[in-house]
Amino acid sequence: MVMPIGSGRGQSSLDYNVDLVMCIDATASMSPIIEEVKKNAKQFYKKFAEEMDRAEKSVQQFRIKVIVFRDYGCDSEPMVESKFFELDQEQEAFNEFVQNIEAIGGGDEPENSLEALALAMKSDWTKEGAVQRHIIMLYTDASALELGERKESPLYPTDIPKSIGELREWWEGQYMNRRAQRLLLFAPDSNPWPSCADWANTFHIASKAGAGCDDTDIDTCINLLVKSI
Repeated sequence: MVMPIGSGRGQSSLDYNVDLVMCIDATASMSPIIEEVKKNAKQFYKKFAEEMDRAEKSVQQFRIKVIVFRDYGCDSEPMVESKFFELDQEQEAFNEFVQNIEAIGGGDEPENSLEALALAMKSDWTKEGAVQRHIIMLYTDASALELGERKESPLYPTDIPKSIGELREWWEGQYMNRRAQRLLLFAPDSNPWPSCADWANTFHIASKAGAGCDDTDIDTCINLLVKSI
């Protein structure tokens, strides 16, 4: 039996089910901080459960998956996508996947982060429970390539939006449940991230360009996430 996360003392007995997709930039510029990002990812469930308890909220089921992205133009593995892990039952398997992430390749910025967002939006989101939360969290220290700029690569996916405008349409109704969706961007103030902050249910926490997200605060992320549930 799945035990609820958090005490839930302060809310009604709604059945909340939460899915989180972490999109992680694993290009070489992230090398100085990738171990910290991995550590935070592995500790996410524990910190999330503690914050939920402090907020007197509870979640019936919590699943998490990871999309590791680099550059379709120069990397043999430009996009690596895990399954959804149900925590805390599959914490060990999740930790193993995260531990194997290496910050390599990528060439010069920008990177294929918008393609990672598109893949995240198309995830097999939970439909169980009275209330769902479908959350995407993206970590990058770089700007993003325009969608389709690497389409000459044989690895480039065919079912990807042709523009950031179309990607926004995916976010705001085509692939995402607007009542359930949340997007947290840990990204620099460079194209296209400031404009993405205008999307529905989106939070942009500015990182330092080219610095590997070394000023990203995971506690800020968890606090925003819990407040949104």
